[in-house]
Amino acid sequence: MPAEKLGRRRGRRGTAETAEAEFEARQTEREKDLSEWIPRTALGKSVAAGKITSIEEIFEKNIPILEPEIVDTLLNLEEKVIDSQKTTRMTMAGRKFSFRSAVLVGNRNGYIGLGTAKDTEKWPAVKKAKRRARLNVVKINRGCGSWECTCGTQHSVPFKVSGKSSSVKVTLLPAPKGTGLVVGDTIKDVFRFAGITDVWSNCFGSKDTRLNFYRAAIDALEKTTEMKASNEIMKKDEKKK
Repeated sequence: MPAEKLGRRRGRRGTAETAEAEFEARQTEREKDLSEWIPRTALGKSVAAGKITSIEEIFEKNIPILEPEIVDTLLNLEEKVIDSQKTTRMTMAGRKFSFRSAVLVGNRNGYIGLGTAKDTEKWPAVKKAKRRARLNVVKINRGCGSWECTCGTQHSVPFKVSGKSSSVKVTLLPAPKGTGLVVGDTIKDVFRFAGITDVWSNCFGSKDTRLNFYRAAIDALEKTTEMKASNEIMKKDEKKK
């Protein structure tokens, strides 16, 4: 076998082994954090005691989540650092440097979150962003909204939705099964983490600021839940009449 091909195979195997090792390290860290967790809120105590076993119960009752360990207990989340930049600000004493990090989390089954944080060092900023991403987790409604597809599975968005962040606007349209993610490469992880495999999109505005691009995509996905909630309220009002 040529040395070049052998090197490629070893490189691929090494990449897979590295990814598996990172996943095991994250799981170990997660289990350690949960074992050391001491709940401070009523919701946290209920989750730790096993009285609440689903995050859907929390969203239905509209209870604010103030401890990231609650989300870690109820959901098995994946995480990815999507942005980390060194920032500068001018003070009377001169320039002060800090790091801004953004982390994306999701369970690939309808839940996703984005968190940003700053610190004087990079990894403390990443750790803060991870915690905030868990506190910002939102539920996404998926469906099969394309008239070309009648599979009835939850593989796309249920209807056309639009999201905005600053000058960036993202419009998502339902796509038939097998289409794939017809979106910008920058935000494909948003849909993978949310559990959407097929979608069409239109993007407007300056996408040089990657963070606004992510926020606009998540804003659009979040509106799938808001529209469903408003429809349920209208149905309840009709029944009362």
